Amino acid sequence: MRYVAFATDYDGTLAEEGRVDPQTAEALERLRASGRKLIMVTGRELDDLFRVFPRTGELFDVVVAENGALLFETARRTTRLLAEPPPPELRARLEARGVAPLSTGQSILATREPHEVDVLEEIRALGLELQVIFNKGAVMVLPSGVNKGTGLQAALDLLGLSPHNAVAAGDGENDHALLATAECGVAMADAVPMLRERADLVTRGGAGAGVRELIDALLADDLWTRTQALPRHEILLGQGSGGRPVGLSPAGHTLLFAGPSGSGKSTAAKGFAERLMAARYQCCILDPEGDYQTFGRAVTLGDARRAPTLTEVLRALSLPGEQVVVNLLAVPLADRPAFFDALLPRLVELRARTGRPHWIVIDETHHLLPASWKPAAETLPRHMPWGGLALITLVPHELARPLLERVDVVVTVGDEPQATIGDFCATLGLAAPPAQGPLERGEVLLWRRSSGVLERVHVEPPEDDHHRHVRKYAEGQLGPRAAPSAGVSRDNPPDRSDTDAASAGSGAAPSPGRGPWS
Repeated sequence: MRYVAFATDYDGTLAEEGRVDPQTAEALERLRASGRKLIMVTGRELDDLFRVFPRTGELFDVVVAENGALLFETARRTTRLLAEPPPPELRARLEARGVAPLSTGQSILATREPHEVDVLEEIRALGLELQVIFNKGAVMVLPSGVNKGTGLQAALDLLGLSPHNAVAAGDGENDHALLATAECGVAMADAVPMLRERADLVTRGGAGAGVRELIDALLADDLWTRTQALPRHEILLGQGSGGRPVGLSPAGHTLLFAGPSGSGKSTAAKGFAERLMAARYQCCILDPEGDYQTFGRAVTLGDARRAPTLTEVLRALSLPGEQVVVNLLAVPLADRPAFFDALLPRLVELRARTGRPHWIVIDETHHLLPASWKPAAETLPRHMPWGGLALITLVPHELARPLLERVDVVVTVGDEPQATIGDFCATLGLAAPPAQGPLERGEVLLWRRSSGVLERVHVEPPEDDHHRHVRKYAEGQLGPRAAPSAGVSRDNPPDRSDTDAASAGSGAAPSPGRGPWS
């Protein structure tokens, strides 16, 4: 399950004219029964929300009230302020100016247009660091930096979830931060124009009806047919012709990085993984040879003397912000497939429950999933959860066929990239794409199976230095491997050419794009 959290605004989104339709409440019940977490994010004060919608505590796990300033956990009935309350002097001075209506919550002060002029003048006169937020005629005063987006993040932290596994719905000016924080931001059909323009999806129906429509889509296929690729989240791979940025969706892909030793496949893969992590997608990297022991800000479990345990891997991955490298140097070569057999079902279960880890990266994949590997159905289910999988190896035919069948994007490197793609196609009985000329330094050949199109890409290298095969230096030569089709011996001493194989590209990541609900 990709979207394990559903966050919604109240007025104009869940509710129409302040009231929630019984059909909408029933849809929320169905969504909650699917195992998802429900989060209310509203500008209303908490008491007022429970007055107009008494079922809030029954249907929602967390309420973010006062436009991001207050967090309420419904099961434990605990309240936590996320911002300081407004100074009493501000209210007193506004009352003296005859500003009405005027309400003060635990952290918010609110009135209506056109009193924003009075509010701004008094904020300036008192020398306060406060912001004014508008929403369809409402004027809300909060500390700087407090909004529905920061409130949603606090709610997700409380639930142990990532924003990359949240979908959020709204309709007003104050919902921009809410929709931007969630992986998928959805605007109601009758939302303010700028919100509709910037949203990832726009419903066909308005308040209430739009939420029911969204819930039905979530329950049908986890929004998969509508959000296979959200352009604003694409991860840069490199530059194509004319310096055009080439990116890949962070959801649902199985990538294969293949090519001979020293050709740059690890550079391309590490650069992609580094950018995934920079975008706060959680990665679990299986590292058989110690190549990632100092990779970014990831925590490394295991070393050359001590094998990692499944318990510590899963404990680390339970934290949404943790990036994890599983160092397998101390696991004997013959035992590595069994280690992965034990780990994979637990990663699948964790993904089904939390949507994480977002990516599983397997370096030297032939160590863990060789061609002889015969997974049980429960080990490699036919339909893996939505998360990504990146495989790094020398030649495709050395990998287990059930795994290769899932690959939808192939990235090849080296002097004979066409031979590597041909090896992949021959293993699966596919027609190979047309031949290409030799690659330039720093180029890879990208093949998307769905379109059949081949693309030459100058990869964006990682910032992290690539430490090749630490085990060879720490413990002597690695065990022998079969020679790749390109003729490079797999038990040759390593070199540092992977680091130099890709040149830095230029250009920005793909620009955000929005699509209608269709």
